[in-house]
Amino acid sequence: QVQLVESGGGLVQAGGSLRLSCAASGSIFSINLMGWYRQAPGKQRELVATITSGGSTNYADSVKGRFTISRDNAKRTVYLQMSSLKPEDTAVYSCNADIRSRPTMFRFENYWGQGTQVTVSS
Repeated sequence: QVQLVESGGGLVQAGGSLRLSCAASGSIFSINLMGWYRQAPGKQRELVATITSGGSTNYADSVKGRFTISRDNAKRTVYLQMSSLKPEDTAVYSCNADIRSRPTMFRFENYWGQGTQVTVSS
């Protein structure tokens, strides 16, 4: 079984910073794309940032210049450094990853973490 476990959420004032972590564990042969998504109350889930195994990144326009995604392949962990936080960044942030559990698998399977709450007060 593969698990993604997030940590690092919490309450922060506007203008502050938080760092989220997401560690993958279990039966893992390789991890391809990893990313962060968020869902605010009453809104659809949206992409925040993604990072490939080679380190190429992609960001939502709303977070460019404020958030930085990174990963440690040896630790099977993806991070999201969030700075200059705004009240509109308040949401449940979830980790996502494409994982192959065995070398004989041809396709990557998609996994989600349970989510971590980020609340930004004004």
